[in-house]
Amino acid sequence: MGIPKLGRSKNNKLMHYSVGAVIKKGNKYLLIERRFFPYGFAGIAGHLDIHENVVDAIVREVREESGLKVTSHKLIIEEEVYPNKCVVGINVHYWYVFDCKVSGKIKENFLETKSVGWYSADKIKKLKLEKIWRYWFKKLKII
Repeated sequence: MGIPKLGRSKNNKLMHYSVGAVIKKGNKYLLIERRFFPYGFAGIAGHLDIHENVVDAIVREVREESGLKVTSHKLIIEEEVYPNKCVVGINVHYWYVFDCKVSGKIKENFLETKSVGWYSADKIKKLKLEKIWRYWFKKLKII
């Protein structure tokens, strides 16, 4: 884990920058179950490292958490979210959420995830999602 990029929110609070990946195959979405806080099921996501741009960050996070290679990406959400607490206690995040196409075979990272799998929208509705991912999936009309 690198050093997260810090900034200031609209209300002058400390803020991290984060990326998230919505990855779809057929009618299913790729989700991970986090091993650490924030617990629950989520799309692949993480902080931007200091001096890292958003594209490099989403490519890195997808590779680290799933072993997959991003072949194309499209920014679909850019938004400051409060409250959105992370493992180091920062409560504001500026998010860049991408629709990603991927290639390769899933290679689980058991240091960060309990599981990686494909889930239908109906199944996602029943999972214990991270709060931010429930918010994204509702905003994107997936659930």
